[in-house]
Amino acid sequence: MSVNRDIFVSPERQSYLKQMKKRRQNIILGRVLILIGIIVGWEAAADLGIIDPFITSQPSKILTTIINLHNNGQLYNHIWATVAETVVGFIVGTAFGTLIAIGLWWSDYACKILDPYLVVLNSLPKPALGPILIVWLGNGKPAIIAMALLISLIVTIIMVLNGFLEVDKNKIKLLQTFGASKAQILTKVILPASVPTVISALKINVGLSWVGVIMGEFLVSKEGLGYLIIYGSQVFELDLVMSSVIILAIVAAIMYQAVSYLETRFMQYKE
Repeated sequence: MSVNRDIFVSPERQSYLKQMKKRRQNIILGRVLILIGIIVGWEAAADLGIIDPFITSQPSKILTTIINLHNNGQLYNHIWATVAETVVGFIVGTAFGTLIAIGLWWSDYACKILDPYLVVLNSLPKPALGPILIVWLGNGKPAIIAMALLISLIVTIIMVLNGFLEVDKNKIKLLQTFGASKAQILTKVILPASVPTVISALKINVGLSWVGVIMGEFLVSKEGLGYLIIYGSQVFELDLVMSSVIILAIVAAIMYQAVSYLETRFMQYKE
């Protein structure tokens, strides 16, 4: 038997919910209007000669370039190549980073030994390692995925480990008082309390994985959005460069929203 919960909602609560719904709609409308304003202003500035369309391109030329890529069958091959590399780097970087963080939390001795090395690796400019990766892994996808891992892995380890170390010490001491093992403390206290930290790491890793893959494609790839960007700049096809950047922004935003959706679903399930 289903119960209509609206019957038990006070008029004040209903008014508040309507106001919040209207606020969300206004926020979405504001975002759309800003986007439309940018597109219209960009197109008008190029048509009026305020900006040079050869250098900055313009929305109409970008749309034409995307349609041409679609018609000749190249568009989705390049998108898929970049997305597949990013997803692999994202999943592997997050999984291995979390496992290593668990290992460092488990062994305080190892954590203290490796801490300065994590700091050095995190501050090291990752593109400088690109030529080394090419020599080690070859001129292909493994080198691109490795670049994404280099950028996301260390950040994941540091973020998740800090989340583990910031868990309430009193809760840990309470379990230790009752004779809980380290594995029980990890599964019953550390991991549940660190879920927000892990989710934050997921969100950050989305952007970092894209950065790593695009850097890798700049160096070694013969396909993908990064390849289109570097190729377009070399042959001065700025329409191709801007089209690739726009597509990259859209696909990256979709991936980020997917992670945010998983976060929302998980939090609802937890409640």
